[in-house]
Amino acid sequence: MAGLDGALVGAGNPLLDLSAVVDQPLLDKYGLVLGNQILAEDKHLPLYTELEEKFQVEYIAGGATQNSIRVAQWMLQVPGATTYFGCVGKDHYAEELTKVAAKDGVNARYMVDGSTPTGTCAACILGGERSLVANLAAANNYKADHLRQPENWACVEKARVIYSAGFFITVSPESMLAMAKHCCENDKTYCLNLSAPFICEVPPFKQTLTDLMPYVDYLFGNENEARAFAKSEGWETEDVEEIALRMARFGKASGVRPRTVIITQGADPTVVAQYGKLLKFPVTRVPAEKLVDTNGAGDAFVGGFLSQLVCGKDVAECVRAGSYAAGVIVQRGGCTFPDKPYGFQWA
Repeated sequence: MAGLDGALVGAGNPLLDLSAVVDQPLLDKYGLVLGNQILAEDKHLPLYTELEEKFQVEYIAGGATQNSIRVAQWMLQVPGATTYFGCVGKDHYAEELTKVAAKDGVNARYMVDGSTPTGTCAACILGGERSLVANLAAANNYKADHLRQPENWACVEKARVIYSAGFFITVSPESMLAMAKHCCENDKTYCLNLSAPFICEVPPFKQTLTDLMPYVDYLFGNENEARAFAKSEGWETEDVEEIALRMARFGKASGVRPRTVIITQGADPTVVAQYGKLLKFPVTRVPAEKLVDTNGAGDAFVGGFLSQLVCGKDVAECVRAGSYAAGVIVQRGGCTFPDKPYGFQWA
């Protein structure tokens, strides 16, 4: 696939996942519950060092946007096809994150905050279940000034498609608006993920989402996020299909292309609103006995989708690739994948 150098750009909150099989005493020590996801409090901060000292840790690049970009890179199999922006600290966690990104073929252009540690997520695994403890740290400190540096903005200018998860709204709305407006002014594609209901529910975040919407060409979300968006708009409906159609009609700054809305519903059909029409795509279910970790499924779906979008494929092919990628990732621990996307047939 020629001509893909730097074609896809992502910006978000980079985390280094520290994944390890642990014992019950460690969970008890830090008050951790399997199947739960929490933000680290002060009492959890020694956990990360203890994991490295006492258990066999696997380092996995994490964070929603970075996961999607890594999956897209894996699907494309063209080194340097993707670029990623985010903020890390100046520590060995950042070094590990940089190594993982480079190994995956992603051009990671991290802003370095020497005063704050790199964001980490402890994935404590026991009996096939996991407890996640996220410490955002430096990921919270990304600044638009870094994006505007000539060598970094050149990556934005090279891109065809730009993507961020909604979580980045809490960190650098200025960066997101700069990239979104650039796409609008240069006939490029801007993609956004709703990411979590609180993005729609917290007034300052909702305002940024509202500011971004006119520039959004592809909007991703799941059924819960779609319903939260509808509620925040005062739409008196919980019907996902109707919500998708209404989000697609939301005001748009550019008339070059209408907005496409993609709503995933777990094992239920994926709903797509495009050109005023509704499409539904069945999901190929992974047998329960093969499920290992469903946490990265949504990120993986977006990554697969973007890998086809950047190649100019239609929405059906994009959804097919998204479903394939999600199906692979849920059969592995963390957002990891085999060397190549074996079994995926390019159209």
